[in-house]
Amino acid sequence: MTAPGRTVEVPAWLVEQNLALCPCGCIGKRRKGGFLAKTVRGGSAILQQVLFGEDVAGASGLLQRIDPRAKIVGLVLLLVTAGLAHSMVTLAVMYALTLGLAAASALPVGFFVKRVWLFVPIFTGIVVLPATLSVVTPGDVVLTLWHWNGTAQGLTAQGLTAAARVVCRVAVSISLVVLLTLTTPWVRLLAALRGLGVPKIFILIIGMAYRYLFLLLGVVTDMFQARQARTPGVPKHDREARAFVGAGVGALLGKSAQLSEEVHHAMVARGFRGDATTLERHRFRAADLAFAAAIVVAAALLIWGDHVLVPR
Repeated sequence: MTAPGRTVEVPAWLVEQNLALCPCGCIGKRRKGGFLAKTVRGGSAILQQVLFGEDVAGASGLLQRIDPRAKIVGLVLLLVTAGLAHSMVTLAVMYALTLGLAAASALPVGFFVKRVWLFVPIFTGIVVLPATLSVVTPGDVVLTLWHWNGTAQGLTAQGLTAAARVVCRVAVSISLVVLLTLTTPWVRLLAALRGLGVPKIFILIIGMAYRYLFLLLGVVTDMFQARQARTPGVPKHDREARAFVGAGVGALLGKSAQLSEEVHHAMVARGFRGDATTLERHRFRAADLAFAAAIVVAAALLIWGDHVLVPR
């Protein structure tokens, strides 16, 4: 109870976020997490991404309303078009088309762009970097890096153009794949692949691996948290920790083998005969046919425009 007219204030130390550090950050030291903690955090991040993808796939956007079979065929056709394109203008138009489809499908455009371009410069850029050098792609040197026998060597205009074309082609291809996976629930995607004639053994393997990967991630998280709860003091990342990792791998392998047997017997007991079935029946509608026709027309126009811009 407080007296009338008096104000109760929350202590400053109770609202501070970093209790071990002073406001200026000049004292205290943040401890870095070990490899076990980083692995568990990475698994949690994967689960968060999957949950976000399921939420996006369930939204009421343009591509979410299209039959998965029409989306797969149409996006494969666009992938082939991107692989055949030689003009940067054609690739730029295709990338703008992917951004438009992402916006029409209720995808956060900023998230969509980051998800593509965080990986393209790292991997594709490293692969195509040697092609920009004059020793690999002869041509007009635009940036001299060294001289060899009196001849300037460095980055060539032809090499930079070829590298930029490969990077843009990869960016468009990854954008199309991300569009498909983010706008289609995993179960419907597998059912659509099966409907298009993909062998059932591949569908079953992919589906089971996708389903039980997250279950095994949960088991690993539980094992790590149980070890932390039973380890007094600060855990050390030494030989004992490596022994725990080895023992955990063995235990996880045993659990996965036992789980596979139990799941197989449960599936057989419920009438499994070698093919997965879904409760939802896919039927082509007028909107699906219109989407497929629009993709075919767009691909034809892109190939024709690329042929005009870059004569063979």
